[in-house]
Amino acid sequence: MSHSEYPSSPLASDSQSKTPKTFFLTSIALKNKTSVLVITAIIILQGFISYLRMPREAFPEISQPEVYISTAYPGNSAQDIERLITEPIEKEINSISELDKVTSTSVEDFSSIRVTFTYDVTPAQALRKVKDKVDAAMGKSTFPSDLPAEPNVFELNFSELAPAMSVNISGDYATPILLDYAEYLEDELEKLDEVSKVEINGAQDKEVEITIDVHKMAQLELTFNDILQMIDSENMTMSSGNILIGDYRRSIRVLGEFTSVDDILNLIVRSKKGSVVYMRDIAEVAFKEVEAESYARYNNNKVLQLTVFKRANENLIVASQKVDVIIEKAKKDYFPEDITIFKTNDMSENTKAQVNELENSILFGILLVVGVLMFFLGLRNALFVGMAIPMSMFLSFIILDGAGITLNTMVLFSLVLALGMLVDNGIVVVENIYRLMSKHEMSKGVASRIGVGEVAVAIIAATATTLAAFFPLLIWPGIIGEF
Repeated sequence: MSHSEYPSSPLASDSQSKTPKTFFLTSIALKNKTSVLVITAIIILQGFISYLRMPREAFPEISQPEVYISTAYPGNSAQDIERLITEPIEKEINSISELDKVTSTSVEDFSSIRVTFTYDVTPAQALRKVKDKVDAAMGKSTFPSDLPAEPNVFELNFSELAPAMSVNISGDYATPILLDYAEYLEDELEKLDEVSKVEINGAQDKEVEITIDVHKMAQLELTFNDILQMIDSENMTMSSGNILIGDYRRSIRVLGEFTSVDDILNLIVRSKKGSVVYMRDIAEVAFKEVEAESYARYNNNKVLQLTVFKRANENLIVASQKVDVIIEKAKKDYFPEDITIFKTNDMSENTKAQVNELENSILFGILLVVGVLMFFLGLRNALFVGMAIPMSMFLSFIILDGAGITLNTMVLFSLVLALGMLVDNGIVVVENIYRLMSKHEMSKGVASRIGVGEVAVAIIAATATTLAAFFPLLIWPGIIGEF
């Protein structure tokens, strides 16, 4: 850049011995104005799309790389459970390199192991590694081969433990009828990608209760195990092979499961020396509700409550909207008019309120910043600084959406913090350019190149010192650092 480009001014005379400072990004932008406008339009469009697409959450979801192993082995003491189950599995798991901690509990008939990994491992990777080691432990000849079921290896996502909302059903119908409607709604809700599971509360399951006369059982020299074995052996459906009928081979099943209380009452408990003892001779059988474990009430009226759990890393607000669509469709096409369906404990309402309040605060802050700057820099310079605020936020939304980060209060507070630094830097740059234009009578292009170049290093250094203060949080280990 030659000295003849700059007007004769005190600055120019002072700069004859050295080339004025410039910032390469500013120089490139001034030489390619059309490209800058196109990039700006792309950032605005893509940033707005990313903003609409980002999942909304009250707080960021943290997936802990923890895996749990539960193993049932009835009929064994706590010492035997530890020796036969817990220790062999722990020995295999301890060979995993990314392991952080292993905690186990051995009680009578049951073993529980908690495996914690470092945050360098994703939950899916941790689950796969543990499953491989459990399979290796089960392959050893010393591992029990008569377990009632294989060890259950699973990850526990705490973000899916808290209910997202509740859907309530009430009406002047018997509980079994309402339960049928609730189960229909349960099936429809579980089809949503955003929903991990749905639980029905307030409806008691039915069970068969067999009350045995102990004295009659003792007279006949029967035990509880005899009766249990007889019930288990009779209450089953068995496959009996297949038969060729014409050109088709069809399977044959022998249906033996109980279908009514009378089937149990007519069950032969013992047949000895021509004497037949039926279940009705020694016991009473009744079909009744199980002991209540949960109650659901709304305004002192009994309801059936469907508790909806959101899947991790899914949009809570979108899930709530889809649930509303399913409810409206069920009201229109399936449910009678005198059945009431309504939502309660909808966490998306709190999330929307919190996010909306912060968004309004950011917009109000931008207006205040531009309004204050008008008094000191004038309308044009204030608008220049104000335009940088939404541009930087749209760019942030693109990066955050690409990284899979949700839009939550932590992210919005960070944007507010960055807003302050952005305005400070913008004021310094605009004021320096305006000073060169008015005091040294430079053109807009020259003043922009020199004005940014003079303060670019200072602005970058000031911003870097602020970022350095937060850098330890970035490398903080454990769940606090992840949060």
